[in-house]
Parts: sequence; C-alpha cells; structure tokens
Amino acid sequence: ISCRNPLQSLLSSMKQACEILTRDPEGGAARIPFETFSFLYSYLASIDGEISETETNAFLEGIKEQADKHHGMVLIRHF
Repeated sequence: ISCRNPLQSLLSSMKQACEILTRDPEGGAARIPFETFSFLYSYLASIDGEISETETNAFLEGIKEQADKHHGMVLIRHF
C-alpha cells in the first residue's frame, strides 16, 4: 500500500522548481512566470499519470488568477 500523495509530491517539486528558476534574491518570493509554471506543472502532472487533465487545468486556472494579480508571476504561496 502506497501512502504517496501525487498532488503533494508534485507541489513539492514545483516549489523546488520555483526556488531554482526564480530571479528573486535568495529568501525572496521565488516568483516565476506563469507560462513557465504552467509548462512544468502540466508536464510533471502528465508523466505522473495519477492527476487528470481536468484536475490539472482547474488547478492552473486558479493559479493564473493569482498570477494575473502579480504581473503574471506565480509565487510559492499561490499553491
């Protein structure tokens, strides 16, 4: 029996990606452009295989709403 939560695992990966790809100084908001976030999230969700395309699209719609309020940038706190 696996206790793995695919969404939590994916979000942890996305947090690390934001911290690696940001141009913010260390300890900053770790912002990345929505387009980059969306591409990575969609790719990782698709190879995971346990997160549906519908779930992925719904999640990204919510993230886009938040990013639009921050000049198109996704912050870790958005997810």
